Amino acid sequence: MGNKINDPIARLMGLRYKSHPWHGLDIGPDFPAVVTAFIEMVPTDTVKYELDKVSGYIKIDRPQKYSNVVPALYGFLPQTYCGDLVADYCMEQTQRADIHGDGDPLDICVLTEKTISHGDIIAEARPIGGFRMLDKNEADDKIIAVLKHDATYSVYNDISELPHVVIDRLKHYFLTYKDLPGEERRTEITHVYNKEEAYEVIRRSAEDYKNHFQGLEDILSRV
Repeated sequence: MGNKINDPIARLMGLRYKSHPWHGLDIGPDFPAVVTAFIEMVPTDTVKYELDKVSGYIKIDRPQKYSNVVPALYGFLPQTYCGDLVADYCMEQTQRADIHGDGDPLDICVLTEKTISHGDIIAEARPIGGFRMLDKNEADDKIIAVLKHDATYSVYNDISELPHVVIDRLKHYFLTYKDLPGEERRTEITHVYNKEEAYEVIRRSAEDYKNHFQGLEDILSRV
C-alpha cells in the first residue's frame, strides 16, 4: 500500500495535516531491503515512549524502573501488522503451537554511531536480521537494522557480522525491559535470525497489514 505522495491533493493535505505514523507513512519503495522506520525512542530516553495508535501522537507509556535503556534507535515499520502470517512463520520456525501475532506494527531497532537526541522522527534503514521474540504466546519480532549510509554500521550486511557485544546488549534489553520484581519473566528470544528471514518477516507483516486493514488503501486513495 502506497502513501499517495505523488498525488497533488495528498501533497497539499500533507502541508496542513500531519500523517499518521502507522497508516499515513509508507514503508518505502525498496522494502524489505531498505525501509522507512518511525523512531519512537532513542538511547538517552529514560521514559518509554510509544505511539498512541488512535491519535498518531507519541505518548508516555511508563518510566523505566531500572537503569536499562534501549541501546539503539527503536520504533516500528509503517503499514505493517503482526498478525496471522507473522504468527504462522513464527510457529514454523519454532515448532510451537498456539502463537498469535501481537497486533502491533513490526518493531525495529536501528543501529547508528550518531547521537540522535529525540524520537518522533523517520529514518531510512537497512534490515540485517532480527530476534524471534515471544511475549508469552504472542509473536513480537524485533527487526535489527543499520542506519542507511551510517559511517560505522553501514559496513554490516548481516547480523552475523555484528560484534557479539552489540547483539548481547540488544538481547538483554528486550529480555528485561518488562521485568517487574516478583513476577515471572514474560519474554523469550528463541532465535537470532539472518537478513533473509528478516525480509520474510517484513513481507509477511506488510501482507498482514493489508489483510487486517482491508479498504484503508481505497480510503487513502480518495483523500
